[in-house]
Amino acid sequence: MIESLKIMPPETSTARVAALPAMEVRKLEAGYGAAKILKGVTLGFASKAVTAIIGPSGCGKSTLIRTLNRMHEQTPGAWSSGEILLDANPVHDIDPVLLRRRVGMVFQRPNPFPTMNVFQNVAAGLTLNGVGDRATLDEKVELSLRRAALWDEVKDKLRGPGTGLSGGQQQRLCIARALAVEPEVLLLDEPCSALDPIATARIEELLLELKSQLTIVIVTHNMQQAARCSERTAFMLMGELVECDVTSKIFTQPSDKRTEDYITGRFG
Repeated sequence: MIESLKIMPPETSTARVAALPAMEVRKLEAGYGAAKILKGVTLGFASKAVTAIIGPSGCGKSTLIRTLNRMHEQTPGAWSSGEILLDANPVHDIDPVLLRRRVGMVFQRPNPFPTMNVFQNVAAGLTLNGVGDRATLDEKVELSLRRAALWDEVKDKLRGPGTGLSGGQQQRLCIARALAVEPEVLLLDEPCSALDPIATARIEELLLELKSQLTIVIVTHNMQQAARCSERTAFMLMGELVECDVTSKIFTQPSDKRTEDYITGRFG
């Protein structure tokens, strides 16, 4: 039994973790030009739960989640093969704009739109999708900021620049922007890597609150964060999925020695 990581994940019902996945990939391969980054990955993401993806730098974690809402294909030279399913439907049959409304994404560094104020940042996706009624926008922006645990901090700064907020507030603003269009799945790529411990704790608390409402996939280099926030954890190495299981099992009794070596610090 591995003793090096003591933090255990939130209690989880077995039924919830075992439910049919909200999203899944089957035999997914992806890369850039002649370089293959993902090698036959098959993985499901449980509905209304947090799945963490861990692994050393360059193992394909970010490439994997960027394929889920078809952002990967926007990079020149990018390619992918295999199946990516949302509610059992191939994502390549879904219009990319609609797909990214259903599958939102938050990036490693906070990226509020620099020419927009706080209100406009949150409302951006709504206006893009044709919501123009001011009362509706007011209601949805406030709700989104409340869901992102940010309303009380910015309710008097809605006309101020989004870039004028602290780093942690900016990241929660980006989460509010993603939540405003009511996604079914929220992807987060190293969302706390640029934040201090206090801001990181706020984001983690937020994820624990949001997981009852939507499916969350988080890429993280922080194994303690994966243990604190997720029901399931997937370990990737050199473009391959080594294993995915209930988080407590991954961190105490992994099935593969490579996983044990990684989480105990023998490499990576």
